[in-house]
Amino acid sequence: MLKASWARSRSMDNNALTVTQLNARVKSLIDGDPVLSGVCVKGELSNYKIYPSGHHYFTLKDAESSLRCVMFRGSASKLRFRPDSGMGVTAFGRVSVYPRDGAYQLYVSELMPEGMGDLQVAYEQLKAKLEGEGLFEQNHKKPLPAFPEKIAIITSSAGAAVHDMIRILGHRWPLTQVLLLPVRVQGAEAPAEIAGAIKYANRHAVADLIITGRGGGSIEDLWAFNDERVARAIYESRLPVISAVGHEPDVTISDYVADRRASTPSNAAEIAVPDMAEIKEIIAGMDIRRSQAMRKKLTELSARLDDLSHRRVMLTPDAYLDAKRQELDRAGERLAAAGERVCAVKRREYVGRAAQLDAMSPLKVLARGYAIVSAQGRTVRSSHDVETGQSVNVALSSGSLTCLVEEKEDGKNNG
Repeated sequence: MLKASWARSRSMDNNALTVTQLNARVKSLIDGDPVLSGVCVKGELSNYKIYPSGHHYFTLKDAESSLRCVMFRGSASKLRFRPDSGMGVTAFGRVSVYPRDGAYQLYVSELMPEGMGDLQVAYEQLKAKLEGEGLFEQNHKKPLPAFPEKIAIITSSAGAAVHDMIRILGHRWPLTQVLLLPVRVQGAEAPAEIAGAIKYANRHAVADLIITGRGGGSIEDLWAFNDERVARAIYESRLPVISAVGHEPDVTISDYVADRRASTPSNAAEIAVPDMAEIKEIIAGMDIRRSQAMRKKLTELSARLDDLSHRRVMLTPDAYLDAKRQELDRAGERLAAAGERVCAVKRREYVGRAAQLDAMSPLKVLARGYAIVSAQGRTVRSSHDVETGQSVNVALSSGSLTCLVEEKEDGKNNG
């Protein structure tokens, strides 16, 4: 019994695998399964994290189970929406074992949101982000020039849209110069080219107005105008921008940010410039109204002249002058009478004031035998105002005296 147990133990020891060998064996088995090399898994994102390396780590879960997942930087850079925990998705990739932990996980190469395409999710996410930052606010939108001298068109030189715009601009307002800045409007390089052209037009002030856009297509075809770089270039543009992308149902992020949205490229050309035919009609209408106003004014002036020509002053000017002379004489008489009345009132006032002044005059006091004594230009009211030996002036009713004070007698002031 002991011998058999020892032999079995010896056999187990010889056939035992290391942890690394076992993980490698399981990994080779899983990697060799063609079903697991390309599998779609549907679930809810959980614990979604993006590491500085650019790799994305997350868990897919349903009501009963969970699955560890990783999406390396190369695949994650192709995502056109922002995954977030709680979002329902379908992940495509391969199942393999991470040997270090001995755990299998899904190596994701593509990620698709549930309910709508990844482009639609990316569109809604970017729209919400830019709207939250105020890029769609009306108070930021600039008015379009009424009569632009130069218009820069940023679009593909090979598309039908540019030819339609140039034709309509030339027909409506041939005074405007059109500058084409050709760019790609589809593909991975398109957003950078469109944004660069907008910045170039602003930096060198090549025009008064920018039109950017393209003809209609699928959401993939129009995606360059849903790019954040293009949206921010339009928002930062000092020149007014008209966005003309697709057809009437198509609305891109550029349409929301632009100063004006056109339903089609042709509509953008109609918005950008006035119609010369309409302007001519307006001018012709103004000319008609001006002529009518002048005729009306001439009629009024002619009637007034006719009325004046029949007045008595025009027919017999001497009689008119005689009447005015009589009016002038009567006015002179009234003025002279008013002057006499004023002078009489003023004379009475003068006499009354003179009598008041005469009654208060010091000369009246002197005439009654009194004298006014002054020293050094001031009236002497008390013996304290002068000193013995001081010279004083005595004013009399007739003449004056200069006296020398030899003696003074101080008395009480009764007043």
